[in-house]
Amino acid sequence: MKWLFWSSAGLIGYTYVGYIAWLWLRARLCPRPVRRGPNQPSVSVVMVVRDEEKVLREKLHNLLELDYPAQRYEVIVVSDGSVDGTEGILRECGNPRLCTVMNQLPRGKACGLNDGIQMSQGDLVMFTDARQKVEPCALRALAEDFVDPEVGCVSGELMLGSPESAEATEGLSLYWRVEKEIRKLEAASGSVVGATGALYAVRRELLVSVPAGTILDDVYVPMQVAKQGKRVVFEPRARAWDSVDLGTGREFARKVRTLNGNYQLLQLAPWLLSSRNPIRFEFISHKLLRLVSPFALLVVFATSALLPGSLYRIAWFLQVAFYGLSLLALLRLKRGLLARTANVALTFVVLNAAALVAFANFAGGRKTEWGANKEKRGEIGMRSVPGGNSGKGGR
Repeated sequence: MKWLFWSSAGLIGYTYVGYIAWLWLRARLCPRPVRRGPNQPSVSVVMVVRDEEKVLREKLHNLLELDYPAQRYEVIVVSDGSVDGTEGILRECGNPRLCTVMNQLPRGKACGLNDGIQMSQGDLVMFTDARQKVEPCALRALAEDFVDPEVGCVSGELMLGSPESAEATEGLSLYWRVEKEIRKLEAASGSVVGATGALYAVRRELLVSVPAGTILDDVYVPMQVAKQGKRVVFEPRARAWDSVDLGTGREFARKVRTLNGNYQLLQLAPWLLSSRNPIRFEFISHKLLRLVSPFALLVVFATSALLPGSLYRIAWFLQVAFYGLSLLALLRLKRGLLARTANVALTFVVLNAAALVAFANFAGGRKTEWGANKEKRGEIGMRSVPGGNSGKGGR
């Protein structure tokens, strides 16, 4: 039983500390800086939306006012079976650089991305989502990294908070900041495992068709880029901002969906675990071990309670104290060291609970679809509608 305790504890330690330490050491011993420089290739910005009337006008204004030569980029928006005012907003825009695709029957984000990619004409394709606000200089920053011929995909940085009040540092926001540090370290000496779905760009010739129903297109697409021998890097100068807290239930559901996507990736692309994946070690360390860690935590808790000896007894009491501390966060304590520590503990527990739910979904064959919480109705069909009354604008 001791070997169960120590092997499980070692796995947990490597997942949350050891991998970061290894990346830090690798980045210093074998750095691979990205060669940047002025660069203004043609760009197609692709976004898939469903029932986004509340945020769409602001997002379109955001995208069409980026600090990038207007003649060098276009915006392609795919409406995936929207039944609210989304299509009306797209028709009313009237900007010649906006081209829209109206899918009357919801087919999912992956199919919408394929439609957008098929229509794209830019040397680069930038992907974004409706909710987040992209900083004006973000596209220019992404493009500059493509001066390096080894770079095939560039991920921007998602900031949780607002530009006025700066990024939040508690709870899931703290987790996301740690996640971004991991991505920076991966990029500093190799490739990032995945990209920030709210903002990333890819060389168009490297893009592949995304399988229908794919949950993590922002991992599937970058991994296909890495498979073709190009680097996936992280660019912190290209930023998009999102709300800190969308609600506990919604955040938990989103995390479960993301972890479901990791299981799905193994089904869609089994080569990820083979030698055909040049960053297989990073993929396993970054993505897959987080799926295993909840079970390792359960094993450590159970074995430390059953094993004799003061060491194991202390380990058990520390775990009880940690999990008890996470419950304090539910009381919404005032600011202070205890409140911050409780927040971190709760975030750790919630993330691992989400991993358990994701495993249950996977084992039970339950599928999580993009936009599943939105009403699905409409007529079959797809049509392309230019922004306003003109066709696709030039760059």
